[in-house]
Amino acid sequence: MRILYLADIRFPLERANGIQSMETCHALAARGHQVTLVVRPDSHTPARDPFTFYGLRPLPAADHAGTGFLSIEVVPLAGPAAARRVGYVTFAIGRAMGRTRQDLVFTRDLGLASLLLRMPAAARPPLVYEAHGIAADVAAALPDLVTGAPKASPAKLRRLARREAHVWRAADGYVTITVGLKEELERRFGSRSRIAVVPDGARVPGPSVPQSSVPQSSVPQSSVPQSSVPQSSVPGREFTLGYAGHLYPWKGVDLVVEAVAALEATRAVIVGGHEEEPDLARVKALAAERGCASRITFTGLIPPADVAARLRDTDVLILPNPASAISTSFTSPLKLFEYMASGRPIVASGLPSLREVLRDGENALLVEPGNAPALTAGIRRIKDDPALGERLARQALADVQQFTWGRRAERLEALFADVVRPPA
Repeated sequence: MRILYLADIRFPLERANGIQSMETCHALAARGHQVTLVVRPDSHTPARDPFTFYGLRPLPAADHAGTGFLSIEVVPLAGPAAARRVGYVTFAIGRAMGRTRQDLVFTRDLGLASLLLRMPAAARPPLVYEAHGIAADVAAALPDLVTGAPKASPAKLRRLARREAHVWRAADGYVTITVGLKEELERRFGSRSRIAVVPDGARVPGPSVPQSSVPQSSVPQSSVPQSSVPQSSVPGREFTLGYAGHLYPWKGVDLVVEAVAALEATRAVIVGGHEEEPDLARVKALAAERGCASRITFTGLIPPADVAARLRDTDVLILPNPASAISTSFTSPLKLFEYMASGRPIVASGLPSLREVLRDGENALLVEPGNAPALTAGIRRIKDDPALGERLARQALADVQQFTWGRRAERLEALFADVVRPPA
C-alpha cells in the first residue's frame, strides 16, 4: 500500500510527536508498505539524518513494487510561523490530491484533515485521521496545563468543535489511541464505522508474542527471558527514580521532586526539559525550594535513541500525571510503553487511560493521581521490597510485547485495508 503521512513538524523532532510519527512510518514500511513522510525542515544546521537521530535502519526506496520503503519529503519553508503553516498546508493539500501517487493519506493534524476532507472524494485518496485528544477541550484547558499557554477565545473553541465533528463524520477511517477517547467521541458525535483503537508503542527486547490484538489478560512471565529484566538496584548507588518526558504541569513531574524530597538516600534522573521553555526553570526552582536539588539530575533534551539507556539506569520509573483534560481518559504516553520495555518497575497514576494497559499490583503500582504522599508511598514500597519491583517489572516487560511498533503497524494496517477496499 502507498501511504502518505502528513506531519506539520520540524524534523527530526525530539518530542513525542516526532518519535511516534517516525516509528509508526518506519514500522509500516518494514511491513512492506511504501510510506512517504512529509515534514518541515530540520531546525539544525547542517540538517540531521532522521534515521540516525532516531536510531533506525534506513528503508530506502525500493527498486521494484511490493517492497516497503520509507521516504522523507521535506517541504521548503521560511518566514514567520503563520507563513510556514500556510506553506506546509498548501503543499500538503497539493501533494495529497489525486490517486496515482498514493492509496491512502494518514495524519494526526486535525486542521489539515478537515481541509482535505472538504475536497471531493473522487479527487483524493481515502483519509485516515488519528486523534490524540479532543481539540476544543485541550485548547480550553491549556492555560492550566502548560506554563504560559494563552487562553483560547470562544470563537476558536467553537471552530475547533466544528472541525472535530466534521472530521469524525467525514474521515474514511479513524484512529484513537485509547478506548476512553473513542467512547467520548462516540458519546458526543454518535457511532461511526471503520474506527480502531491503536495505542502507542515502544521498541521492545525479547521475543514477540504471536497475537495481533490488544491483550485482555497478562502474558505469562515465563515468556520473558530472565536476562531481559535488570536487577532492582545497583550495589553502591543510591536508589534512583526515573522520569522521561515533558516538564509541563499536566505531566506531574513536580510530584517526582516532592517524592525525592520526602525519601532519604534517594536520587532522581529527569530526562527532558527545554532550556528555552519556562518549565525547566520552574521544576529546578521547586527542587531548590524543597532542598533536594543536589539529588536530581536534569539531562535536558537528549536524542531519542539515548533515552532507553537512561531509563535502565534507574530503580523505579514514575508516571505521575494528575487528572486533566488530556490525562484522565485520552493519553497514551510513549513513556508508558518505554518504561514497560525498560525492565524497571513502574509507579503510575491510577488514571482510566493508564489502567487500559497497567494493572495495579500486577505490572505496576497505581496510586491516587496528583497525590504526592501516595506517590511517595508507592515508591517506598518498591524501595523496601526489591522482589516486588522485580515481579512488577518482569510482568510489564511481558505485557509490552503486545505494544511494539510492529504491533501498532499491524493494527493500523488492518484498518487501512478496510478503508481502501473497493465497495462490493
